[in-house]
Amino acid sequence: MKIKDLSAAERPREKMLSRGAGSLSDGELLAVLLRSGGRDTSALDLARQLLDLADGRLSALFNLSQDRMLSLPGVGPGKAASVIAAFELGRRFLQEEFSLVRKPLMTARSVYDLMIPQLKGLQHEECWVLFLNDHNYLSGKTKVTSGGGNSTVIDVRQVIRTALDKGASAIVLVHNHPTGNPTPSQADIRQTEAVRKGVSAVGLDLLDHVVVSDDSFFSFSDDRMYRNTGNNAYLCESCTSTTTKKTRKP
Repeated sequence: MKIKDLSAAERPREKMLSRGAGSLSDGELLAVLLRSGGRDTSALDLARQLLDLADGRLSALFNLSQDRMLSLPGVGPGKAASVIAAFELGRRFLQEEFSLVRKPLMTARSVYDLMIPQLKGLQHEECWVLFLNDHNYLSGKTKVTSGGGNSTVIDVRQVIRTALDKGASAIVLVHNHPTGNPTPSQADIRQTEAVRKGVSAVGLDLLDHVVVSDDSFFSFSDDRMYRNTGNNAYLCESCTSTTTKKTRKP
């Protein structure tokens, strides 16, 4: 069924304008972006097919390659570009929203909230350094590594050099685990200790190393894992393993 055959109240664009974007399903929002369907499919049908390619998950759709989108009949470069641009705008909005709130980074949760828009849905590991002033206010952040599917190596000398260039008093390491389990590996533990020793030698503090996944995070400083549930995070004692018990606090 073509969208023009639907009643005005059921058409995604008209529904959004009358009831608000929050009233639309993921497929309906995607249909608004696509604007039109293919020769034998409506924009809604095409949107559902795109979501099916991503197993119904927006994070997987974000990582869907342009070539994979273009393989779907009815999706051309213009439609693929609209979807990619929408995801990038959403990511930038979340980053900008947090940066406007000037408050010190005092907890692992605040670090997770800051970085999850940057790291959510990635299928490779990235390591970032947050630079803090004397009062723990964020003065900058830098991506120092971008690894393969499940590993990244931290260059301690690069971290120290960048921190000193920025005049930071302390740093926080953040990296993601695409597997969905933020429990630190033995390599994570060794690298955290190497960074701690390195920055301490030049008068800097490593306040924490936060390992994040899409819905949970591990804090080296707290030596605990937390699972994100909407606006709150709860301690997940059962998620920790014997690996974490060997973790040295920064």
